[in-house]
Amino acid sequence: MRKVLYLLGSLNDDDAEWLIANGTKQQLAPGTAIIEEGRHPDALYIVLDGSLGADVAALGGQEVERLLAGEIVGEMSFVDARPPSATVRAREPSVVLAIPRRLLTRKLEQDSGFAARFYRAVALFLSDRLRGKVEMLGKERAVALDEGEWAEDQLDPSVLDNVYLAGTRFERMLKRLAVH
Repeated sequence: MRKVLYLLGSLNDDDAEWLIANGTKQQLAPGTAIIEEGRHPDALYIVLDGSLGADVAALGGQEVERLLAGEIVGEMSFVDARPPSATVRAREPSVVLAIPRRLLTRKLEQDSGFAARFYRAVALFLSDRLRGKVEMLGKERAVALDEGEWAEDQLDPSVLDNVYLAGTRFERMLKRLAVH
């Protein structure tokens, strides 16, 4: 659930309300693909309930990541123009909030404050993901520059102050969208 904490901890209340107001709650049956490898996604997705899996064709369709409530899917397509390198499917009945790409792109272009907060959140969780993969591969111990050892389950210190606020925003999102 780190991604939603990074995102909702970096955004403000108005930004979170914009996501809810402009997103669409989608119920996914097992096997439903929301992102297809090689095809640009139509939306950014926030997993509200259930479980999704990311599969890579080059690895024989092997699942490379399991995505649970609080994960964000499709964020990399807002950072670079390359198509996704994995297919993301529901592994069980799931619920996502889909924020249409065209609306999010317009918001990012028109609202520089929102864009700065959004891209900072994306940078933080992509950095966190990379550090986790490096650690998992055993190549190096990830070390915070001035904080000593980086604990595997520790959030970025710059996000910790907003974790409670982010959790409250996510709970409000779940309630407003009648999930659970």
